[in-house]
Amino acid sequence: MLDQNRIDLRSDTVTQPSPGMRRAMAEAIVGDDVLGDDPTVTKLEATVANLLGKEAAVFVPSGTMSNQIALYAIGQRGDEILCETGCHIVNYEAGAPAALAGLMIHLLDGKRGVLAPETIANNIRPIDIHCPKTTIVALENTNNRAGGTIYPLETIQAIEKVARDNNLWMHLDGARLWNAHVAANISLDKYAASFDSVSVCLSKGLGAPVGSLLLGDADFIQKARRTRKLFGGGMRQSGVLAEAGLYALENNLLRLAVDHTNAKNLATGMNRLDGITIDMESVETNIVIADIAPDLMTADQFQTGLEKANLHCFSIAPQRVRLVTHLDVTAEQCQKALEIIQKVASKN
Repeated sequence: MLDQNRIDLRSDTVTQPSPGMRRAMAEAIVGDDVLGDDPTVTKLEATVANLLGKEAAVFVPSGTMSNQIALYAIGQRGDEILCETGCHIVNYEAGAPAALAGLMIHLLDGKRGVLAPETIANNIRPIDIHCPKTTIVALENTNNRAGGTIYPLETIQAIEKVARDNNLWMHLDGARLWNAHVAANISLDKYAASFDSVSVCLSKGLGAPVGSLLLGDADFIQKARRTRKLFGGGMRQSGVLAEAGLYALENNLLRLAVDHTNAKNLATGMNRLDGITIDMESVETNIVIADIAPDLMTADQFQTGLEKANLHCFSIAPQRVRLVTHLDVTAEQCQKALEIIQKVASKN
């Protein structure tokens, strides 16, 4: 049984399946998805493909696998990917582009996780036998390490033009694209239109226990299915998991706005405290990144102090912590979290 006094702001991946989701999973109609006959998986893939305006989708266990299937299916060994310094593909996927696909990463500096089109254009390699071949542009929307920031649609479209002019593949790590969709009131298909491949995650803000989808045209997804098998991601009666995704899309998508409000309120309160600084313009969705003044304490000390009061977050740098709101954290708990944070910050 969950500790009802625990406030867990470590990540939106800690969400628990609701009773309604559990019932839906238990009653799911299933088949063998590797053989292509799990009707619930097929329904989920078709539903998400329709939402994002893509021809096809494939259901996979994780967002990391989804991203890496795309890179493996498109890149050739020695090719180069352009992506922002803080992106998930580089920082949280265990070196997979190099280990699995033999790809090089060219890191580019952005502002709040957003790359400028001219930065992309200026870093495409010349056609030269001495150079790696620039093949893929990978963007992340929303950007995790930047604080859940949203890629402006016009910036995406401008980057797409650069990519098309240079025959580059456009990949979107859209693990939290749902949050961008709700916060910016921009349709999912508009966000996805500029990309050849899109990865979306069901197990973060939407509250499903597991699962992501990779989307693209039919030929690409056929390649992706083979790569999924190669990576060990083929699942059998996975309709039990797919049903959780369908339930999440129907019941938990629009309520992401609640998480965004809770994050903004939490950030506003924290930013008023001495020794804590938050870039409020970066608090666009459900992630709060707070800088702790060195003369107050370290981020690890801050995290430890909060844990003693049963409030949990992550230290992500020597003086920086991350707090993430989600469907298992209420507005009242966020207010309680703020009271705990104030006590910890005032003890120095």
